[in-house]
Amino acid sequence: MNKPLAISMGEPAGVGPDILLDLYARREEFLLPPFCVFGHIDFLRVRAKRLGLDIQLIESTPEEALSAFSQALPVVHVEGLVPDQPGTTSPLSGGVVIAAIEQATAATLSGYCRALVTAPIHKGALYLAGFTHPGHTEFLAELCGQGATPKLPVMMLAHGGFRAVPVTIHVPIKDVPPLLSRELIVETGRIVAHDLQQRFGIEDPKLAVAGLNPHASEGGAIGREDLEIVGPAVMQLQAEGVSAHGPLPADTLFYPARWSEFDAVIAMYHDQALIPIKTLAFEDAVNVTLGLPIVRTSPDHGTAFDLAGTGRASSRSFLAAIRMADEMTTAS
Repeated sequence: MNKPLAISMGEPAGVGPDILLDLYARREEFLLPPFCVFGHIDFLRVRAKRLGLDIQLIESTPEEALSAFSQALPVVHVEGLVPDQPGTTSPLSGGVVIAAIEQATAATLSGYCRALVTAPIHKGALYLAGFTHPGHTEFLAELCGQGATPKLPVMMLAHGGFRAVPVTIHVPIKDVPPLLSRELIVETGRIVAHDLQQRFGIEDPKLAVAGLNPHASEGGAIGREDLEIVGPAVMQLQAEGVSAHGPLPADTLFYPARWSEFDAVIAMYHDQALIPIKTLAFEDAVNVTLGLPIVRTSPDHGTAFDLAGTGRASSRSFLAAIRMADEMTTAS
């Protein structure tokens, strides 16, 4: 509790800066833990003025953030050019967004901040600045690897006791079957079980593993992947002492009464995991990255360009991400 949370500013043309500024303005209402923002301080001042927020911002270091937080929003300034153009990305700001993520991650790895909360990015805008990763999660895994082979980053979407994990993430659906392997599913299951124990305090996590094909392949009548890949992976996890169950038909697994029987569901691809959790809790779910040496959370929404600069964006998911990062690091 004697360290602030780190928040990376995210895409300037989106709603991330709006929401973090609004949350700071309402910090006493929400009883928020202290945090510092990594981003461009002049841009943030202009955006706060656009939103009509009467708040002070101060250039700060993570070490100074705790004492400053009650009076002014501490900002670890990242140099560059960031135009205030809600809804319109700029090739000028991509480098600042990338550097903000790098610096916030480094501050968390080094222990100056106790967890990282990332505002949404827009990959298309970052590609113009040289970004080469499929997504935020993969970039963070490389940064946390610090030159070594990075550990497998595992995306988990969570709302209360409902948690969903995709084994494959940002890949075309046609590429999912070739990418699935027993080793990938087993390693994902190990990481999920470990982090549920260590980060969430669940003593013996119970994992459901969804089948890839309809009805979990119906004994091979609808594909062979569940018999030859998913099923053996579940058996290996069980042999290692993980309480894993499956492959289970995905079309009935996410019914809340069934879902609640498990501490997490491991799904085979992005939409198989994310559609259920976003249907259940679109404004409240949190994206948590497992398998990293740091705690990282983010809101479960994108940049929402149409709402940027209007003050109408919901803060619920971002608030939940801050609270989850706080709870995970307070418990540990």
